[in-house]
Amino acid sequence: MSADYSRIHRLLKILMLIQSGGTWTAERLAAECDVAVRTIYRDLKTLEGAGVPYFFDGEQKGYRVRRDFFMPPVELTLDESLALLALGEHVAGREQVPMTRAAERAIAKVRSQLPTAVQQEVEQLDGRVAIDLAAAGPHDGIADVYEQVRSAIADRRMLRCSYESIQSSLDGGTGGGGSGGAGGGGGDEVFEFRPYALLFAQRAWYAVGHHGGRGAVRQLKLNRFTAVERTGKPYEIPADFSLADHHGQAWRMIRGEPRCDVELHFDAAFAETVADTRWHSTQQVDWHDDGSITFRCQVDGLDEIVWWVLSMGPHCVVKQPVELADRVRSLAEAVVAKYAAVQQE
Repeated sequence: MSADYSRIHRLLKILMLIQSGGTWTAERLAAECDVAVRTIYRDLKTLEGAGVPYFFDGEQKGYRVRRDFFMPPVELTLDESLALLALGEHVAGREQVPMTRAAERAIAKVRSQLPTAVQQEVEQLDGRVAIDLAAAGPHDGIADVYEQVRSAIADRRMLRCSYESIQSSLDGGTGGGGSGGAGGGGGDEVFEFRPYALLFAQRAWYAVGHHGGRGAVRQLKLNRFTAVERTGKPYEIPADFSLADHHGQAWRMIRGEPRCDVELHFDAAFAETVADTRWHSTQQVDWHDDGSITFRCQVDGLDEIVWWVLSMGPHCVVKQPVELADRVRSLAEAVVAKYAAVQQE
């Protein structure tokens, strides 16, 4: 790739990034483009000379482009078109991810502007590409909460919230913040909330941000908000905050303590199924002559992985840590006891 082409590519990337919104500082642009900060400043000067009306937004602490400026229409390839249509028409159109139906309308607009040749090829594949995600919960009651949180993040305005305080290991702990109020009792707790991000995970939407009542970052399920009120109080999202860091090495989304080295043995019947999927960023798989595997990973907390291990039934045996093996054994014994009681009835 020539130096001139590389720079043109970088200039277009910078322009698209600062048009997309978010806090795009020179430092963040430099990290995204893998160049020095001084190179970004030179590129911004070039964009200014080309008539691109960018400016530094002091309130949002990042570069932006004036809203009445538009780039020329983007030419999409067939592969790019199919990917967008699959996501927009199947995932958003059927609302497999709630609150994304607007993407279907956007895709309809994009589709109408595709080159004729691409449109014809796409039409040949209509109904031949499908995406089927796990079913999500009903979302009729969270649309207003979603919009309030989204607006608060965009405008950096604090929310005053009331939240249903139900003890739940799936929503609580360090990841969910689902335990009761300051006194630990039931009822709704009221607090000021500084949302940092919206997250769709494990079939539901969550708001991640600073919980004023706890003095820490919490992950709150949208369908458990009972009231959300926008305040005029401004706040800042920490520059070093990221969802990846917040989740750490959680098995799914609830980060716990301590960090554990997990070793599991899967028999030959389940070995290939388990090995074919990337369950965790740290996983390692060793195959054995009998077709079984040893599965290793390192997780922050055991509350989530214990249920995954149980879902594998007798095909999985915990080798370490002992605490995980004990928890699986105890829960399995409880299941056996339940069925023993049913047989006696």
